[in-house]
Amino acid sequence: MKKTIELLDVVALTQDVAEKRLYRGQVGTIVEILAPGVYEVEFVDKEGQTYAMEALQADQVLLLHYEAMHAA
Repeated sequence: MKKTIELLDVVALTQDVAEKRLYRGQVGTIVEILAPGVYEVEFVDKEGQTYAMEALQADQVLLLHYEAMHAA
């Protein structure tokens, strides 16, 4: 199972970032790794227009999987 977050991974917010109008469950893409455990995440609407870019800590995001995961 992949445990590290990498460039272009899809993630979901695990907590609100209300001052940026971002809320738990919103989905974004890792567009830059700023430091160990710190990621620039881009959030886009259904038309593909960016509505937010935010630096987030690893504990603020959950890596999403689109394929079946098998325990090692």
